[in-house]
Amino acid sequence: MKTMRCFYRHKGGAAAVEFAIVAPLFLLIVLTLIAYGIYLSAAHSLQQLTADAARTAVAGLSDQERAQLVNNYIEISTMNDPLIDRKKLVVTVATDPKNANQFTVTTEYDASALPIWKLYTFPLPSTTIRRFATIRMGGI
Repeated sequence: MKTMRCFYRHKGGAAAVEFAIVAPLFLLIVLTLIAYGIYLSAAHSLQQLTADAARTAVAGLSDQERAQLVNNYIEISTMNDPLIDRKKLVVTVATDPKNANQFTVTTEYDASALPIWKLYTFPLPSTTIRRFATIRMGGI
């Protein structure tokens, strides 16, 4: 009984034990936040790239010219983006089938190389990021 009282009196290692219990969970949450931040940053970069490419394509007079303007813009723009690899990016430019006065630029990016896919315990988004931007041609 005397040893139990002595055990309860010495609390010098309590902080180390609490840290050993809490630290792995804290590190898992921090690394998950970083991985999701990288994924969301890549998705945002892709959306901005798609919207800017669609704005660039307004100058095109035909579908082929618009597609050429979009591909030129994306080739120039993705050279300095660390999150988007041009080889994994698929771009399509098409006139909207429901409205001939609109065209849509669609991008699909294979994001399987991002570090988020190494997390096994959390629900994960799709490995393919899809974004689109629709531009109206002409007046009202």
